[in-house]
Amino acid sequence: MKMRGIIRRVLIGAFLLLLFAQAIRPDRSVPATDEGLDYITLTQPPAAVADLLHNACYDCHSYQSEYPWYSQVAPVSWWIQNHIDEGREHLNFSIWGEYNAKKQAHKLEECWEEVGEKKMPLNSFTWAHPEARLTSGQRQELVAWFKGSAGATKGAAGAEAEESEGRDDDD
Repeated sequence: MKMRGIIRRVLIGAFLLLLFAQAIRPDRSVPATDEGLDYITLTQPPAAVADLLHNACYDCHSYQSEYPWYSQVAPVSWWIQNHIDEGREHLNFSIWGEYNAKKQAHKLEECWEEVGEKKMPLNSFTWAHPEARLTSGQRQELVAWFKGSAGATKGAAGAEAEESEGRDDDD
């Protein structure tokens, strides 16, 4: 009888703890951004690549996150928001145009490495988002797009560096 009472108290305590945890909501506010700075807007990939980016990347790496119903329930809500915040910290496609050409080229190189090595999208994301599960063909398509974009960006970075050096010579 005593054991049953202890178990009951523990369960009630755990339930109350989870209930009160619902009051602690993660911050989901998104700053106002210029849509013209968005990666897809600026690079204009083919529709298939844009769809892959939206499905596999944008939930965690942009301000266009779509939250599933279970992201409203603590402690899952905290975990999901932490993943999104970390993803945006590493790469945010919504502010792509704010990155200089050198940073863009570096981020694109990281993109093709992470996608090509199956590190992205995260397994913890794809189990709940089947549309984000990339086939090997889709991975190759994204990697090729990132490499092509990086080549164009590196050319721009080189032009920026030459232009900067030219300005230094004029002083």
